[in-house]
Amino acid sequence: MGTAIVIVVLLVVVIAAIVLFTKRGNDRKADELGDAKAEARRWIERLGGQVFQLEGTTEPAAKQAIADASERYTAAGSQIEQASTARQCQLATHTAMEGLYYVRAAREALGLDPGPELPEIDGQRAAGSVTENRKVQVEGHDYAASPNPGEQTPHYYPGGTVAGRPVPRGWYSEPWWKPALIGGAWGVGSMLLFDSLFSGMHGFGGGWDVGGFDPGMGDMGGDFGGMDMGMDGGDFGDFGGFDLGDW
Repeated sequence: MGTAIVIVVLLVVVIAAIVLFTKRGNDRKADELGDAKAEARRWIERLGGQVFQLEGTTEPAAKQAIADASERYTAAGSQIEQASTARQCQLATHTAMEGLYYVRAAREALGLDPGPELPEIDGQRAAGSVTENRKVQVEGHDYAASPNPGEQTPHYYPGGTVAGRPVPRGWYSEPWWKPALIGGAWGVGSMLLFDSLFSGMHGFGGGWDVGGFDPGMGDMGGDFGGMDMGMDGGDFGDFGGFDLGDW
């Protein structure tokens, strides 16, 4: 009898410990989710305010950059509404941060103070940046890249990884990376374009291994149906320490 009582008591203690441990884990996850949502919404609100201030500009490059920033604002808002994990909130934060890079580019195109520096986004440093004007023709189509906005280069990209491949920060004649961003795959022609557009360019941090080129699906394994605004699904880390100051 005494042994049975001891076993029952031990079972009760074990069950209670499991319940307590589970509750603490759930509470911790809830706190992390709440903090991540608050941080994401802070970035999204800052982006919305900046887009609102510059809406209506007629300068072509700035107008396009603001349109792209507005697109990121809408996407980030949708992501945070669907978010049920801290990871998904981080993706929304990243999208909003990317939008702020477009705002910064628009301000530069308008000759305004771009504001404080922004934290680097995933893959940006590795991709590098466009450091010289380039014009190339690939498969009968003309492409241009420049470190500065212009009539021939009105499309900005903040730099990063699209479908597993680096796209350097700069201004372009067209957003040729968007099909891969949306579909997660690069066409074989992209290999030729990269080789022509960036070969030998100082500042281009990435490289395409021709021998190992894979035109298939890139790493688009984000938490939103495989689409995370074109980034490679890396860990965006804790953005809680960043503050845009006067933005």
